[in-house]
Amino acid sequence: MTMLGCKNNDENKDESDNNPPPPDSIGFSIINVYPHDTSSFTQGLVVYMGKLYEGTGEYGSSKLLKTDLKSGRIEKQILLDSMFFGEGITILNDTIYQLTWKQGKVFVYNEKDLKKVKEFNFDKEGWGITNDGKNLIVSNGTNKLYFYNPSDFKLIKELEVLEAGTPAFNLNELEFIEGYIYANQWQLPYILKIDPSNGKVVGKCDLSEIWKRVKAKDPMSDVPNGIAYDSLTKKIYITGKNWPDLFEIKFSQ
Repeated sequence: MTMLGCKNNDENKDESDNNPPPPDSIGFSIINVYPHDTSSFTQGLVVYMGKLYEGTGEYGSSKLLKTDLKSGRIEKQILLDSMFFGEGITILNDTIYQLTWKQGKVFVYNEKDLKKVKEFNFDKEGWGITNDGKNLIVSNGTNKLYFYNPSDFKLIKELEVLEAGTPAFNLNELEFIEGYIYANQWQLPYILKIDPSNGKVVGKCDLSEIWKRVKAKDPMSDVPNGIAYDSLTKKIYITGKNWPDLFEIKFSQ
């Protein structure tokens, strides 16, 4: 009997390994709603020292914005050359990094005055970018995340992201929150919570209801895209491409 029990446990373990459970469902509540510029095709969103920074896309109108979070008033903006399609942004050590989509460039700015100080070459499509306090973490629309050295943008490692054992896809805008990477899934209402130690999706938040609310307010609103975390206040903000609103939310876990 004891031997049978051990065998059954082993079989159950094998079955569990072959069929990983789905990620936990993450609920959320809306804490506050702030105005957001509907002309902003949001690609990257960051809160840093109480200010909202945003990278936007589209050829001919891609920008880097510094904004008053509560009023939505733009305090400073940099317009990219029309040949560039702007993508995600992140801020590390008072330095802003902005990806471009297919142009193979990463622009680097001083956070204080948005002055461009350098640029790096990049051999992939640029989608989303965040940082863990040490490394830059980049998505390119696949199920992989790429870790780069911020000083020279040299690749350190790749991380495959799996949801219930299956490759995740369309990883887009990224934010690092309390030890986890959060990623919008392009064209879908989901935010994925990813464990950076193994690439497993451990949580999934469905923004369908908030997306419907935004579309009812402004039918021109596009997909959800934009996650920002204020490490000083522990507040989380989300928005989307051409959305009229910026939402302060609180995850259930």
